[in-house]
Amino acid sequence: MIPSFSANDAIVDLKHLGNPRQIACYVLDTGDGLALIDPGPTVCIETLANGLSDAGKSLDDVRHILLTHIHLDHAGVTGTLVRRNPRLRVYVHERGAKHMIDPAKLLHSAERLWGNRMATLWGEFLPVPAENVTALAGGETISFGSRKLDVTYTPGHASHHVSYFDSLTGTAFVGDTAGVRIAGRAVMPASPPPDIDLPAWEQSIQEIEKRRPARMFLTHFGAWEPVDWHLAELRVKLADWAERARNLLERDASDEERAAAFSTEVLASLKSELSLEDRKNYDETARPDSSWYGLARYWRKLAETSPQV
Repeated sequence: MIPSFSANDAIVDLKHLGNPRQIACYVLDTGDGLALIDPGPTVCIETLANGLSDAGKSLDDVRHILLTHIHLDHAGVTGTLVRRNPRLRVYVHERGAKHMIDPAKLLHSAERLWGNRMATLWGEFLPVPAENVTALAGGETISFGSRKLDVTYTPGHASHHVSYFDSLTGTAFVGDTAGVRIAGRAVMPASPPPDIDLPAWEQSIQEIEKRRPARMFLTHFGAWEPVDWHLAELRVKLADWAERARNLLERDASDEERAAAFSTEVLASLKSELSLEDRKNYDETARPDSSWYGLARYWRKLAETSPQV
């Protein structure tokens, strides 16, 4: 029998910029307050509050925030929530902890990608006091109330990425390590800059497989099973995207032209699987053009470090 979600847990669709099925926050009822897994960006705080209200809870019931990684769409509201409730405990990988405490470098990097759209897309990213942060390396078990989550380091999408495994429900909370899946059987990687690492990503997929979860919860978007099929499809798509990006690097074109060509190819490959509305949703959520830049950076860094023959 496959374990089911705890009856008191909830999934909140944060409806980013009014769009459903783009960013999800998982609400874990610990019996001693709530734990939020990837609470999302600050622009969605009212939707988060409304979602908790629908479940008979409020932001005041939150005691813990568990971040799979520190990208703005996953972690942006964290500092705002801590300012509201200074008792909150924030769990994050040790590589990301310093950026939650002092986000200046993170925000500078994000501005290079998002430019003057930062405020509209994500809202404020307030610092988290160091005393509220628990830095993770992977291998820990976090216990709160009646719940326990095992932590595994799962880089590849980001060097500061962890996944959480709940043995009570058989659910793996995998952030972006298992890609993006909004509808149907369409699984897409998310490979934005700056630290895509394909061998590390494969190792992380294997780590998830070793745990044999009944289902995976993706921040983009929701719970999916069977796990084996999903991860196999992710491997296929990631290899395909990586090869497309490498081939485009050999094309005589600007990076902007290469990114646009990559996005066109990827979205065209989804025509047989998804409706126009769902393809638009994938384009906005997974940002294939951004993924090209991440993969291109990976190949360029690899070329710089490879011995010249």
